[in-house]
Amino acid sequence: MPESQKIEYKSVWRDEYLKWICGFANANGGTIFIGKDDTDKIVGVPDAKKLLEEIPNKVRDILGILVDVNLHETQQGDYLEIIVEPYPNAINYKGQYHYRSGSTKQELKGAALDKFLLQKKGKHWDSTPIPNVSVKDLKQETLDFFKKQGVRSQRLTEESLNDTNEQLLENLKLKEEKYLKKAALLLFHPDPEKFVTGAYTKIGYFETDADLIFQDEAHGNLFEQIEKTIDLLFTKYIKAIISYEDIHRIETYEYPKGAVREAVLNAIAHKDYSSGATIQISVYKDKIMIWNAGQLPENWTMEKLAKSKHPSMPYNPDIANALFRSGYIEAWGRGFSKMTNQCLVAGLPEPLYYYEMSGYWVVFRKDVYNVEYLQSLELNDRQVKAVLFAKEKGKITNSNYQTLNNVSKATATRDLTELINKKIIFLQGSGKRNIHYTLKQK
Repeated sequence: MPESQKIEYKSVWRDEYLKWICGFANANGGTIFIGKDDTDKIVGVPDAKKLLEEIPNKVRDILGILVDVNLHETQQGDYLEIIVEPYPNAINYKGQYHYRSGSTKQELKGAALDKFLLQKKGKHWDSTPIPNVSVKDLKQETLDFFKKQGVRSQRLTEESLNDTNEQLLENLKLKEEKYLKKAALLLFHPDPEKFVTGAYTKIGYFETDADLIFQDEAHGNLFEQIEKTIDLLFTKYIKAIISYEDIHRIETYEYPKGAVREAVLNAIAHKDYSSGATIQISVYKDKIMIWNAGQLPENWTMEKLAKSKHPSMPYNPDIANALFRSGYIEAWGRGFSKMTNQCLVAGLPEPLYYYEMSGYWVVFRKDVYNVEYLQSLELNDRQVKAVLFAKEKGKITNSNYQTLNNVSKATATRDLTELINKKIIFLQGSGKRNIHYTLKQK
């Protein structure tokens, strides 16, 4: 059996392996085998019986916990099995906090240590109190806006409009004794960046990954950031196609507004604000990429988040509760399915969801097979018509191309070859009669 989240092999005992025991106790528990190599082969420990007594005493005296140590006697040699249970409180080795992650041991420091200690106390980063800030320091316009939004969404009662700011914050559990929580500052303070580094949103328009054309930033509390970000995206970065029904003007955006709004809300609600990183939205000709710092819930995968029904497990429960009460988000873990469905209804590809660079990515992609985008690739009118034909029919042949554009076979072949070289269409089939071209490669 290979090493894993809960199994570690050591051929000999060294006192420094108390750090590994500390790591297991702080994580989900596990077993350390002394007298086995990395392949699970027994190599034997000559002083196994002596260690059987020494190890539990050292663990107790240095780590303050108890472990089970079992002796196994075999023909290949004796080995020890140290069984470590997970502990509800934080365990340290001489002032150091170690944690088992995957098949490795990590020493927790800085923000990671703060987060770990909070979790062991049953708290989240956004629920920790901040001294020297009072309710009167919060932005009254945002507090009033919140109450109106909450009543409009029917998640607050009409009577809430008459609540004092103190009562509102108490009801939202945004105070701890006399102190405001960090969530209250992010949600309602006029300048949360005074307390939380990187608490804003960046938007940039990129020609390529290396070529930033222009950019904007959305500052202020979280409610202001949401509104500013959505406004910037749909007035400056995302184009609208104008059409009319009778005398009524209709704007159809390149991406469904509801899906983009959901992604922005998810990024703001679930960001790891202790990271100091900003939310980053990168807009390209053919896609939008939204990134926020964060961590997956333990034992979860992106596939589970994106493809299956799952409970709502907000990274910042106090922030998420306020956004729910104001009608901005739901509490059922349906965000991914909503974004996917709205894109499919709009005729766009499914969004991409993945976890990379210590954070979440949501990528919305255009239907790139449209006239404007195809012309930007310097295709001639014949080639544009051919691509749209293949989009509608599923494929196109050389004969189709000749008929569609009233050109010779030589011209059709030359144009189709250019489309292949630009990786817009792909040659399929074999034999003269079966050859055709599609927009996707098999």
